[in-house]
Amino acid sequence: MALHPMLRKLEGGDRRSIGRSGEVVAEVLGKPALFGPLFGGLSVEDPVVRARVADAVEKITAIHPEWLRPYTANLLGPLALCEQIEVRWHVAQMLPRIRWNARERQRVADILRGYLRDSSSIVKTCAMQALADLTRQAPDLRPAVLRQLQQLTVVGTPAMKARGRKLLADLNKRDAAT
Repeated sequence: MALHPMLRKLEGGDRRSIGRSGEVVAEVLGKPALFGPLFGGLSVEDPVVRARVADAVEKITAIHPEWLRPYTANLLGPLALCEQIEVRWHVAQMLPRIRWNARERQRVADILRGYLRDSSSIVKTCAMQALADLTRQAPDLRPAVLRQLQQLTVVGTPAMKARGRKLLADLNKRDAAT
């Protein structure tokens, strides 16, 4: 299958660089009809392209989270199961942006808890943030998420401990404001 011309801009180099993903983000924001082909790039064989597509989709949906709605089944299915670290951390960032029903929210929480067992500290840290973000729409998850964050703040990597302290402070501040 031939790559969409826009996705060709994301080829080459290694997964640690974002390549021309900023250019693709600007292109899609200017022409929203390109979001579908971009999202489809999360399924291509090339891990460099997949990583850069994940970066671009995440940046775009930070501005337009509603653009994720047609892709919820993919986010909860194949993308959630993707083993590629760069895809996982971006999926973790995107999941709380969607307003989920109760059953879907439980699936999202399960996915994110699974990411807490990932070998990547970045994936784990993004999952911590996403779980905290998810409690905004699912207060019933809050007690379990607080326990997990408290535990990870003690036993996690330095990045996880730092993020955990910040998230716990933010959640406590949110409690005080309500």
